[in-house]
Amino acid sequence: MMTFLSYFSLFQQARIKLTLWYLLIIMIISLAFSAGIYNLLTAELNRFEDMQQRKLESRIQADPRVRDLPEGARVILRERMIDSTIIDEAKIRIKIALLIINLAILAASFAAGYFLAGKTLKPIREMVDEQNRFITDSSHELRTPLTALRSEMEVTLRDKKLKLKDARDSIKSNLEEVVAIQNLTDNLLKLTKSFNQQNKRVEAIKINEVVEYAVKKVNPLAKQKNISIETKSENTVIIANEMEMTELLIIFLDNAIKYSTENSQIKITEKKKGNNLELRIKDNGIGIEKKDIPHLFDRFYRADKSRSKNDSDGFGLGLSIAKRIIDTNNGKVEVESEIEKGTIFIVTLPLK
Repeated sequence: MMTFLSYFSLFQQARIKLTLWYLLIIMIISLAFSAGIYNLLTAELNRFEDMQQRKLESRIQADPRVRDLPEGARVILRERMIDSTIIDEAKIRIKIALLIINLAILAASFAAGYFLAGKTLKPIREMVDEQNRFITDSSHELRTPLTALRSEMEVTLRDKKLKLKDARDSIKSNLEEVVAIQNLTDNLLKLTKSFNQQNKRVEAIKINEVVEYAVKKVNPLAKQKNISIETKSENTVIIANEMEMTELLIIFLDNAIKYSTENSQIKITEKKKGNNLELRIKDNGIGIEKKDIPHLFDRFYRADKSRSKNDSDGFGLGLSIAKRIIDTNNGKVEVESEIEKGTIFIVTLPLK
C-alpha cells in the first residue's frame, strides 16, 4: 500500500497536470481573442490613416496654392499634417495592453485552474481514500479469525498425544472460525455490490409483504430467545428494489434480536408521512450509549458496551450495509435509544 507522502504526491502531480491543461486551453482562447482584437484595432487605425490621407489629398486638389507647389513641398506638407508615428505608437500601446491583459489572465487562470482541479479530483480522492480504508479495515478484520485458526491448528499439530475428542473439538472450533470468515466475506461482497447501482431493478413493492418475508427469515433466531415480533402495516407501496428492502429489514431485525433480552418484543410499524414512508423497528434490548450512536453505521464499528453485555458475534458490517441501501434509495435513518430500555431505528424512504 502506498505511503501517505507518495499518495499525496500522486494527487498533487495530477492536480498540477490538470491545472496546466486548464491553463493551456484558456491561454489558447485568450491569445486567439487577443490576436483578433489587435487585428481589428490596427485595421481601424489603418482605415483612419487612409481617411486622413484621402481628406488631405482632396484639400490639396481643392486649394490652388497648395496644388501648384513642387511635389517635394507637398510631401513635406503631408507629413506635417499627418504624423504616422502616432499610429505606430498606438499600435505598440495596444500590444503592451494586450500583453498585460494576457499575463493577468495567465495568473488568474492558474489560480482558478488549480482550485478547479482540486474540486475535480476531490471525488476521486475521496473514493481512493474510501477504498484504502475498506482494504485496511477488511484486512484487519480478517486477520483475527485467520490468526486464531492458524494458532489452534499449530497447537493441535504439535500435540503428539492428540486424542480423537481433542481433535474433534479443534476441528469444531476451526469450523466456527471458517464460518466467521465466510460471513465476513459475504458481507463484504454485499457492501461492494451496494456501490454498483447501474443495473438495479426497481419496481412497485408492498412493504407489508417485504416485512412479512423478513420476519419469516429471522423468526428462528427470535424463537431461540423467545422474542416475539409484532408488525403493524398500512399496505404502503413504494418504488424500490425488493431484494434491497428485504435485506434492509433483515439487518435491522437481526440487530434487534441480537441485542434484545430474552422474552422481549420487537415492533415494526409503517406509516405514510407526507411523500415518504416511515418504518420504525423498536426493540426492548440493552440500548446504545449516546456516544456510540453517531458511529453505528461506520464500517466494522461495534459499541464496546454492547459487546461486553452480549455474546453476539459479528463484524460490524450489517448496519453499514443498511445505511448504504438507505442512501442509494434517497432515504435517511435516525436512531433513538436508552440504556436498558431499548432502541428505535427510524427509516424514512421516498414513496416514489
